[in-house]
Amino acid sequence: LMALCAADIMSSHVVMIPREMSLQGAARMLARAGVTGAPVVDSNGRCIGVLSATDFMHSVETERRTSPTKTSRDAICSAWQLTGNTDQPTCRAEDFMTWDPVLVTADTRISELAHMMMDAHIHRLIVVDGASQRPIGIVSSMDILAAVARAATQQPQEDHRPHAMAGASR
Repeated sequence: LMALCAADIMSSHVVMIPREMSLQGAARMLARAGVTGAPVVDSNGRCIGVLSATDFMHSVETERRTSPTKTSRDAICSAWQLTGNTDQPTCRAEDFMTWDPVLVTADTRISELAHMMMDAHIHRLIVVDGASQRPIGIVSSMDILAAVARAATQQPQEDHRPHAMAGASR
C-alpha cells in the first residue's frame, strides 16, 4: 500500500472547466460527469483553481448576501432555475473557484497524498504534468480509501478466533 503513488490510484479521465465558463454551465458539466469537483484551467490548459460542491454552496451564500430582500408576493427564483437566455449577468467559474489548488505529480506517494488532503482539508488533489502544469489526473479521498480496501483484501486474513487455553477445564 505505501509503495503506491498518485499514478497508481488516480482517475485519468479529468473533467476540466474553462475559467470563462458560466457557473451554471460548470454545474451542468460536473453533474453530467457525476463528479463533485474539477480543475479550472486557463486558455493554455494549465490548472489555475478547483471548482467543487463547496464552492457552489459558497456561491449561494454570496447570492443571498447580495440579493435584495424579497417579499412574500415576489416570485422566488434562483438563476439555476431559469431556462433559456436571461438578461442577468452570469458568474464565471473563476469567480467562485478555489484559487491556489493543491497540485501533485504522478510520482507522489500515497502517504503524502493523504497528508496533503488532511492538512488542506480537501477531498481531491489535481495530478499535473510537472513541466506544463496541465491536469493529467485526479486523486480523490475515495481513491485513497479504495486503495486501502484493496490492500486489505489482498493480504492474508489472520485467524481472529479466540484460541483455546491450554489446560482449561471443560
